Amino acid sequence: MPWEPLHELRAWQERMERLSTHHPEAWTPPIDVYETDAAFVVSAELPGLARQDIELVLDATRLTLRGCRHARPAGAPPVVHFHQVERADGAFARTFEFAEAIDVAAVSADLANGVLTVTLPKVPAAPLQTIEVR
Repeated sequence: MPWEPLHELRAWQERMERLSTHHPEAWTPPIDVYETDAAFVVSAELPGLARQDIELVLDATRLTLRGCRHARPAGAPPVVHFHQVERADGAFARTFEFAEAIDVAAVSADLANGVLTVTLPKVPAAPLQTIEVR
């Protein structure tokens, strides 16, 4: 396959644009947010992150997800020369606001196979009350 310097230059330019146009953070993980009748669910792709690298902060209607992905594991040999760099690293933070109150005591978070799933049950609606008129 012949070397195409313009193609390689454009590929590097696209990578640099991706890294510089998001947030001040170096990378932003892909995240899905969806709703069921009983809960909101946040699913984030966090490959390479351990549980201790993730922080969840929750109040009545807002979830903030923070984390940090390290470029290379501790104790890895020093790099002499990179030939290609496509995986971003660094800190990230994402905040999600929900239209209904969350049952904070019932929230669960599971990290499996590089995917974090946070289930945020909704506060059940108060039952309707009938008031007798006198």
